[in-house]
Amino acid sequence: MSLIGSGPEEDVMSTINITPFTDVLLVLLIIFMILTSLLKPPPVPQVKNKLKVNQSPLVVIVNPKDEVQVGAETIPKAELLAKMKDLFYQFQVSSQGDIIIKAAPTAKYGTVLTLMADAKAAGFTKFGLANKIIGAPDSNSN
Repeated sequence: MSLIGSGPEEDVMSTINITPFTDVLLVLLIIFMILTSLLKPPPVPQVKNKLKVNQSPLVVIVNPKDEVQVGAETIPKAELLAKMKDLFYQFQVSSQGDIIIKAAPTAKYGTVLTLMADAKAAGFTKFGLANKIIGAPDSNSN
């Protein structure tokens, strides 16, 4: 007596095909990569302790183009250390080594660190990082 359909060509498949599962995961990965590139960077927090901010005659600005400015003068990054030394000797008596750095939210972190390192090498000892104070008009709204 023989069983119908019990031939070797009709064996039960004992493995799982994970190719469709992998394809779906790769598509989801690509979608999430595209979505994260479209997200905006988090906003810079507003200053809430404006009574603790000391007045300093020297304010250095890092603008959105990642350029360092003192007043209206743009300082090339190669000349930053020499300019910081000149500013330290110019403002040494009145500021007691204070410098305020105001960086745009889109400025590179490395530029701010380079500026701080050059200012410290020039002799500045106290640093302040400024942002827009709540209730104050924005001075960089060009």
